[in-house]
Amino acid sequence: MKKNLLLFLYIISLLACCIEVDISVPSFPDMVSYFNTTEALAQHTVSINFLGFFISALMLGPLADSFGRRPVMLTGNALLMLGAIGCVFAPTIAMLLLARFVQGIGAATSAVVVFAMIADTNKGEGATRLIGMMNCVLTCLMSASPIAGSYLNEIFGWRGSYGVVAIISTFAWVMLVFALPETQKSSIPFDTKAFLQNAKKLLSSLPFLKMSFAPSLLYAAYLSFITSASFLYMETFKLPMHWYALHQALIVGMFALVSLFSGSILKYIGKARCVYFGIGMSMLGALSFVIVSLIQPGASLTTVSVSIFAIGAALFYPVVFAQSLEVFPNLKATVTSLIMVKRAVIIALSTGITAYFYNGSPVVIAIIMSVIVCMSTVLTCFMKIDSNDYLH
Repeated sequence: MKKNLLLFLYIISLLACCIEVDISVPSFPDMVSYFNTTEALAQHTVSINFLGFFISALMLGPLADSFGRRPVMLTGNALLMLGAIGCVFAPTIAMLLLARFVQGIGAATSAVVVFAMIADTNKGEGATRLIGMMNCVLTCLMSASPIAGSYLNEIFGWRGSYGVVAIISTFAWVMLVFALPETQKSSIPFDTKAFLQNAKKLLSSLPFLKMSFAPSLLYAAYLSFITSASFLYMETFKLPMHWYALHQALIVGMFALVSLFSGSILKYIGKARCVYFGIGMSMLGALSFVIVSLIQPGASLTTVSVSIFAIGAALFYPVVFAQSLEVFPNLKATVTSLIMVKRAVIIALSTGITAYFYNGSPVVIAIIMSVIVCMSTVLTCFMKIDSNDYLH
């Protein structure tokens, strides 16, 4: 019962920060109209969010190691809640960007500390299975978020999606206050010099760099697509909002389905094949998207191509991510913090570049996605896998 409660707390605390992008993306065209602003500035609500995420994640790991997981989780999720409420009542695009920045600062908390808590209480394949199961639950909810965002936008306007995130983050914070335990067995006194030394140690470790950058790049490739998808499907492909949402739900749903069975797949084919099949399918999906965009651009073939990418990412991500947390087992929160910092930087850059170059053509998005996936593939090729299927 205690494990089930802890899993529920993990999921509910991650939910708001996981859906905040997908649920708001269908509202981008209406936000552009409401604020009389540009498409790029609407897309920058994602980039600015990840900038806040980056700044926060940089210190969350050491703080969680020093002061414990619980107090850091409560403080960070309170900021997430306040940022979400600020988004609902933002009177201008500038205030919305500021609220999204605060929201990003808070969203980093669960993204960093939850996985450190998983590493506190689970080892090896247990951590991989739990991460895969959480990916499944969260992505099932994420797959519904574009549909929910579409209908919320139609009923309540663009503020509706932010309102749902505000409600979820408030509920999550209250649950954490009353039920979240401390999973850290011993604390490490906060020491700036020690933090810098640990960061240097991690950033000079080739195994850590490869295993932390590769999955982050795949996630950045996905968000480069998703932040432009509402404009692509509704304006370029001329789909109504609910059909756009269903296409997005299919893509995320494929990721969720594979994540659901990731533990069984891992047992059946082993870590090495999960990694290599996963990155291969991600590359195939990205390249297919490029070909489709050049030869016969359309909603259905685009969705099929990106779905192939999502299946590959679902095979690849939990194995490599879980293993990256074990490179330095005594620095779990710091490891997670640096992983999330790098991921936030990569995502901010990739979504910012996509927003800058996007001109209504799917070719731009497809090329950016493919370049990012190629980078992840190169890193994967330099990962050595021994006879016991462990990554190095």
